[in-house]
Amino acid sequence: MQAILFDLDGVIYVGERLIDGAVETLHWCDEQAIPYVFVTNTTSKPSAAIAAKLRSFGIDVDESRIVSPPVAAVQWLQEQGLRRVALYVTEQTAQSFGDFQQVHSAEEDVDAVVVGDMGEGWSFEVLNRALRQLMHSPRPVLIALGMTRYWCAPDGMRLDAGAFVSALQYASGIEPVVLGKPSADFFRTALQRLGVDASETVLIGDDIMTDVGGAQQAGLRGLLVRTGKFRESDLDSFVTPDGLLDSIADLPAWWRAQ
Repeated sequence: MQAILFDLDGVIYVGERLIDGAVETLHWCDEQAIPYVFVTNTTSKPSAAIAAKLRSFGIDVDESRIVSPPVAAVQWLQEQGLRRVALYVTEQTAQSFGDFQQVHSAEEDVDAVVVGDMGEGWSFEVLNRALRQLMHSPRPVLIALGMTRYWCAPDGMRLDAGAFVSALQYASGIEPVVLGKPSADFFRTALQRLGVDASETVLIGDDIMTDVGGAQQAGLRGLLVRTGKFRESDLDSFVTPDGLLDSIADLPAWWRAQ
């Protein structure tokens, strides 16, 4: 193994709480000259805000080391020549799409409907507006900024973007273009940042399906941590992790054992 992809929420921190040993493990990676990037399905914040949050924990990182779905979506839309977009993301994340024409009405045609995490911004009215935009002819593209099912908030589990994408996919019949985990294209974007092959890279995450399962499908190894959204029942899944860590603090010992 030559490189590491780190999930963020649930691995490095949970909400606003840093996980014990995370900073020390990242320092160990630096000392061992092990290249790594952070891969996150967080769509409520742009990369700059995520980097600022990491720095507040004492983790000095440039935003270029953060691979997130909004960055991948902007690149994909530009490559496809799509300009008119309906955004279902937070106001902060919407700033990443400033070069596009943003459509807010259900009556206007759009090239793409982009769905991320809006938190409490979701409502039945908002979901119906997105559905009506998807039902226009010609049909727009449905872009999913990740398919994470849920995440662990301070008050408990909360639905993530994948749940709302799935509802819109079922209702509209449109297969989404996934530009976040568990998409193999998303993992390839991270590998390109590092200049390494999938076979020599390991991902560390707290989601047995989106993180570990997605990484393995893309040819990486997948380690599961018992922090964040982890539940013992995850180990009964059809996905078998390549390793199980109590927390990110155990990574150096696991790495040496390999």
